[in-house]
Amino acid sequence: MLDTIKILLILTSQSTMGPGGAPTGVWFEELATPYYAFADAGVQVDIASMEGGKIPIDPHSLKPEGKNPASVERFLKDKAAMAKITNAKAIKGLDTSGYAAVFLPGGHGTMWDMPNNAVLSGLLSKAWAGGKVIATVCHGPAGLVGVKDESGKPLVAGRRVSAFTDAEEKAAGLDRTVPFLLESRLRELGARIETGPNFQPFALHDGNLVTGQNPASSEAVARLTLEVIKQSGAAMKP
Repeated sequence: MLDTIKILLILTSQSTMGPGGAPTGVWFEELATPYYAFADAGVQVDIASMEGGKIPIDPHSLKPEGKNPASVERFLKDKAAMAKITNAKAIKGLDTSGYAAVFLPGGHGTMWDMPNNAVLSGLLSKAWAGGKVIATVCHGPAGLVGVKDESGKPLVAGRRVSAFTDAEEKAAGLDRTVPFLLESRLRELGARIETGPNFQPFALHDGNLVTGQNPASSEAVARLTLEVIKQSGAAMKP
């Protein structure tokens, strides 16, 4: 049991694909699956969002009761968990020093409110410098776009990274809707992109940076996050 570990999940607050665009938000599976992977391992999981308050959920990630992934069904019936996304903390002023890891679930909302957000970038840069694990999945790596490492270079530069691919974005029919293609932007920042087949689970880590390709990768990213926390000793750092 990892009962002394705390992990902070940071979610998007963006509810539309651009001003007046189609509804979006967090992809529910990318929230629920890691949440229970951590909680069931005895980890304390806290949830924050870019602006705080009620977190938008992408309607495409919710199906009628009984037809969702098991983690989503469980989350929907979990009053304590639902309360965390109904009145989330805002990231402004948050201190990550007590956390072993910061985890960014995806959903298309992240593509609008996370890239180059000064508060988020500063928070993640400080967490990285403090030896914390930074983990993210699918479109969550959009939150890494403005993050710098200790030398002032982009955090992803020269590091192995996975994320929602350009091919997957095109297959989803949203390559002309998103403000940029995530895989391409990460490559421009110097990331060494690695991916698996479209929409199949794929996750990796490069030191304390853990990334996954798509919603199907959520469980693998969460499991890898726990492994890296133990290997790196991040849980023991103040």
